[in-house]
Amino acid sequence: MTKPRVLLIGATGRTGGSILNCLLEAGNFSVEVLIRPSSSTKPSVLALKDLNIKIHIAEISDSTHLAEILTGINTVISAIGPTAHNEQIPLANAAKKAGVKRFVPCGFTTVAPPGNIMWIRDHKEEIYQHIRKLHLPYTIIDVGIWYQVSFPTVPSGRTDYASILLPNVTILGDPNMKTAITDIRDIGTYVAEITADERTLNKFVFVYGELLSQEEVFGKVEELSGEKLERVLVPPELLLTLRDEARAFFQYDFSNMKEAIKVIGLEYAYSKFVRNDNCPDYAKYLGYLDARDLYPEFVPRTFEDFVRELLEGKAAQLFAGESYQW
Repeated sequence: MTKPRVLLIGATGRTGGSILNCLLEAGNFSVEVLIRPSSSTKPSVLALKDLNIKIHIAEISDSTHLAEILTGINTVISAIGPTAHNEQIPLANAAKKAGVKRFVPCGFTTVAPPGNIMWIRDHKEEIYQHIRKLHLPYTIIDVGIWYQVSFPTVPSGRTDYASILLPNVTILGDPNMKTAITDIRDIGTYVAEITADERTLNKFVFVYGELLSQEEVFGKVEELSGEKLERVLVPPELLLTLRDEARAFFQYDFSNMKEAIKVIGLEYAYSKFVRNDNCPDYAKYLGYLDARDLYPEFVPRTFEDFVRELLEGKAAQLFAGESYQW
C-alpha cells in the first residue's frame, strides 16, 4: 500500500526538526521537504540528504513550480519561522490548486484568543482565515510553551548552556497560575498522530505535556539541583504596564528582533499568567480537541525528566549563540 505523501516546510527548524524526526520514526508517511534555494547549501539542509527523503528546492513565491511540487501531496505541514508567516498564503493557494487533502499551518504556540492579546497569535490567525476562505482542509495544532524555555537558571550556572534568557529568575504575573508546557521532542509524535487522524480534520487540537505553575517549576528545579533559586517577582499590574510600554514603541514587525522578542515574551506572559489562556479548560471552551483524550496511549515526557537531563548537561542547546534579557 502506498504511503500518504507529506510535505514539510521548515524541516531544519526547532519545531520542524521534531516533526521530521517523528514522521520518519512513525514510518506511516512518505516524507518530503521543501527548501528555499538560498538555504540549499546550509549544513543543516545538506544533512537531510542522509535521511533518504525527497528534497524540493523552490521559492514559495513561485506559484507555478509550487503547484507542481504539491500535486499528489496528501498533507502539507508548515513549521515556517515567524518572520516568514505570510509566505504561507501563496503556499495555501498552491495547496488548494493542487488538491492537497490537509494543510497544517504554523500554529505550534500557546492557546489564546485572537484580538490584541498576542500579536504573534493575531498574525497566525490571519493565515488561518485565509485558509478558511479557500475552503482548504486544515488542522491547527497548538502545543503550549516548551519545557526548553520554561526553566529558571540556577546560581551555579550549570543550566545556562540551554537557556534563552540569561539570567532567568523572573516570575511574571501569578506565580501559582498553572499553564500547559510541552517537551519540544513530543510535538513531532503528536503531529504524526494528528495528521493521520480523520477526527482532527478541520479542527484545532491542543497538545501539552504537563500543567504547572511557575512556582512549581522553580520548586522542581530547586529540588533536583539542590540549589536555592532567586525569584524576581513581577506582579500582574506591573506586567501589564511593562507590556503596554513595550507595545507603545513597537513597529509590529521583526526589523528589531530584540524589541520583537521583548513584546512577544511579555504578551505570552500576560496571556499565560494573568488571563490563564494556555490551559486545557480554556482550550476546550474555544473548541479545541485535547490530544490527551484522542491518544491516551501516548505518555509525554515529564518536566522532571527534562530537568534531570538539563542538570546532567544533556539537554539540547536549541539556542546556541542566542541569549536575551528582560
